[in-house]
Amino acid sequence: MSTTAARPAAPPDKRRRGPGWVPNQHGAWAMLATPLLVGILAAGPRWVHLPLTALWFVGYFAFFAAGLWLKARRKPRYFPPVRAYGLAAIALGLITAALAPGLIRWAPLFVVPLGVGMVASARREDRALVSGLATTVGSALMTVVAYDAGGGTDGPRAWVLAGILEAYFGGTVVYVKTMIRERGSRPHYWLSVGWHLSATVAMAWVSWPLVAVFAALTARAAYFPRWAMTPKQVGLIEIGATIAVAALALVTT
Repeated sequence: MSTTAARPAAPPDKRRRGPGWVPNQHGAWAMLATPLLVGILAAGPRWVHLPLTALWFVGYFAFFAAGLWLKARRKPRYFPPVRAYGLAAIALGLITAALAPGLIRWAPLFVVPLGVGMVASARREDRALVSGLATTVGSALMTVVAYDAGGGTDGPRAWVLAGILEAYFGGTVVYVKTMIRERGSRPHYWLSVGWHLSATVAMAWVSWPLVAVFAALTARAAYFPRWAMTPKQVGLIEIGATIAVAALALVTT
C-alpha cells in the first residue's frame, strides 16, 4: 500500500480569452483621446460627440484586432474580435451618420492611413516607421471631424489644430523609437531631431508659446537618447508633453 499522500486534483483549466480583444499599444491611447478632445473643446461639446467618441474608440479596437488577424495570417482564433468590433463600429457609424450626416464626407480621408496600417500588418511590418506615422495622420484628422461635429465654423483653425497635433505625435513616434526599439540608430536619431527642429520653426507661424514647447521637445529628442530610460519613464514624460501641446494649441490658436 502506498504511503504517498494523494495530491489534490488540479482545478480545471479556464478557457483563455482569444487574442485581439484588448489593444496592448499603450501609447495609442493618447493619440486616440487627444485629437478627439481638442476638436470637441475647440468647437464645444454636442450630443453627437457621444456616439462619435464611441465609434472612434471601437473603431480603433477593430483596427487593432484586424491588424493582429492579418499579422497572424488570418488564423480563425484571431477573427472573433474582428467580427465583434467591426459590427459594433458599423452600428455606431450608422448612428453617428444619422445624427450628423455631414460627417460622412470626412470618411474618405481615413482610407489611406487605414490602408497603410492594414498592409503593414499583413506584411508583419506594423512596427515600421511608415505605419506609425500613418497612424498619427489618421489620429490628427479626428480633430477636424470632432470640430465639425461640434458645429465649428472656423475650418482653418481646425486644420491648424490638427497640424499641431500631427507635428507632435509624428515626432513622438520617431523619438520613442530612438529611446527603445531603435536605440543607438543614427538615422532614426537624426530624423527625430530634424523632425522636431522643423516643427519648432513651423510653430513660429502659429504662436510663440508653442515655439517654446517644441524647442523643449527638440532638446528632449537630442539629449534623452543618450540616457538609459525605462518605457514607463518615457511614457510619463510624454503625458506631460501631450497635455502641454494640446492646452497651448487650444489657447493660442
